[in-house]
Amino acid sequence: MTVLTNEAARTDVLNRLRRAEGQIRGVQRMIEEGESCLKVSQQFSAVRKALDSTYLRMTMCFMEQELQQCLSPDQLQAQGVETMLKDMESLLARMG
Repeated sequence: MTVLTNEAARTDVLNRLRRAEGQIRGVQRMIEEGESCLKVSQQFSAVRKALDSTYLRMTMCFMEQELQQCLSPDQLQAQGVETMLKDMESLLARMG
């Protein structure tokens, strides 16, 4: 079982989840207060995007950690793994 060991990434993911949690509470409040379906659906869209980007960030952290376990620091640097991961994250973010 792999856990998120990168403290900066862990903090980033948790902050993203907290923002999404706040957005979900906002959707609940909007429904309780009788907001229009259009406004509620717009908020739902924002929540989905926030969760999708958090999922992507978590997935990229997992991939990075797994590569670090499989390759030595010299191999990581020589193969440009950090650059590759950033490029992959950018490409995947555009697909969402």
